[in-house]
Amino acid sequence: MAITKAKLFDTSQKRGAELMKALGHPARIAIIELLAERDTCICGDITDELPLAQSTVSQHLKALKKAGIIKGEIDGVRTCYCLDEEGIEEMEDLLTPLLRNLTTATKDNCC
Repeated sequence: MAITKAKLFDTSQKRGAELMKALGHPARIAIIELLAERDTCICGDITDELPLAQSTVSQHLKALKKAGIIKGEIDGVRTCYCLDEEGIEEMEDLLTPLLRNLTTATKDNCC
């Protein structure tokens, strides 16, 4: 039986990669920046701020929500989105040590 490559990496490496993948599009960065500024937003408000179709914004919101970076609360026919505090804390806990190690490694780099 073949081993999947995902089993070769630890949980924090896999979760860090999942979070970075979710942030791997400039529209998603723009969305979380907007949510950080406004606390909450309806999808239509986000669409008004970005040069993207509503369906495209919805796809990006879905990816961010799946990764646990944002959460959405249904309000009638609309969904109100905000940053997921636990997800942001998890991202900080996982990525800060990685970035600190990379910064230290580049200072000691011979090239």
